[in-house]
Amino acid sequence: MAIDKFPVEASHIMMFARSMGDENPLYHDSEYAAGTEPGAIIAPPTFMQASAQFDPNYFLRPKPGKPWFGSGKEATTRTASIPGNDADTDDKKSGGGGILHAEQRFEYHRHPQVGDTLHAKVRTGKTWEKEGKRSGKLRFTETITEYFDQNNELCVTATGVGVTTERAVDQ
Repeated sequence: MAIDKFPVEASHIMMFARSMGDENPLYHDSEYAAGTEPGAIIAPPTFMQASAQFDPNYFLRPKPGKPWFGSGKEATTRTASIPGNDADTDDKKSGGGGILHAEQRFEYHRHPQVGDTLHAKVRTGKTWEKEGKRSGKLRFTETITEYFDQNNELCVTATGVGVTTERAVDQ
């Protein structure tokens, strides 16, 4: 995911927090937030995931006229290309396995605040393999996304781990 411009706006933060059922006034009440340690409205912990909406090429975003990966209409094993994963994507012909999202973690260097404009840089982290009991070899791949503010200072490091299975697990 390459994000050139991710504006952190009060309404985005409020709606994101509300969508998760988090009513903490730190995410919507500037008067309350002024009296807290951060001193301003800040973004909730997983807010960085919203940056995908600012990437027109984000692989999970529905695209007009194209089948949507994740529509629920059919199984969504390898029907889309996942960054950092060089596995065969033609699952139906190869009889191959699937792709799973295994982990997501965030390291905050500072709280993103209203008024920040972030940009992201993505790189591949570690990869490792492990033998699965029912799906054959499991290949783990880290994707590291670093979010920088308008002063090019690192705010958040997000690390996601994807798993590719060697073969599909029988139901």
